[in-house]
Amino acid sequence: MTGENGRREFVKLSFAAGVPFALGATPDSLAGFASDPGQEELPFFEVVRNRRSVREFKPTPIPDEHLQQILDAARLAPTSGNQQPWKFVVIRDPSVIDELKEACVRKNLEARRARGMEATPEVAEQVTEGLKGYFSAPVYIVVLTDGESRYPTYNHWDGPMAAGYLMLAARALGYGTVFITDSIPADVTKEVLNISDRFTRVCITPLGVPVAWPDTPQKKPLDEFIVQDRF
Repeated sequence: MTGENGRREFVKLSFAAGVPFALGATPDSLAGFASDPGQEELPFFEVVRNRRSVREFKPTPIPDEHLQQILDAARLAPTSGNQQPWKFVVIRDPSVIDELKEACVRKNLEARRARGMEATPEVAEQVTEGLKGYFSAPVYIVVLTDGESRYPTYNHWDGPMAAGYLMLAARALGYGTVFITDSIPADVTKEVLNISDRFTRVCITPLGVPVAWPDTPQKKPLDEFIVQDRF
């Protein structure tokens, strides 16, 4: 498998099997690619063009006002019947971030043992190193939907809308994000963060200043996606 789908499948299988995965790759920044946090915000279409999935971050703190702006953008995303079914768990305590990482490593090793595979200290070290980039950000945001919302069967559409708005707002302010599902599993966040069964996780994303902005991945031409009037 190649491309982004192949990478996701590789990460998923790596987590299940305990294979050390290649995370945190950060090619050199593109010339003129980014405004740094605190500088003038990018125009909307530049934000869309320049959003990237970032997997390695600087420890630079995020000002409260920037975090509020990003979360407020997520809050304003459209929802079914204006039900607004989400919760945003904001993680800034380094000890909680470390606990999440340790739980990911532990789950990985448990999966290996269940499959009769090695789970030696050396393997644990490899897994920990593989997760290092994902756990290098100063802030993490868990996007949840509420199973007791007005229209809960629509939550699986509404939730990703909030996550998308959040990631674009972060990019506008010069921060990187990445939509994580498998590499930090939902049951890990549920256990560590005491999330009740009432809520379903959409994703977790680190939020921070990238070590470097990844290169632009190749995209298919627009005309491959457009159907005029009917098939």
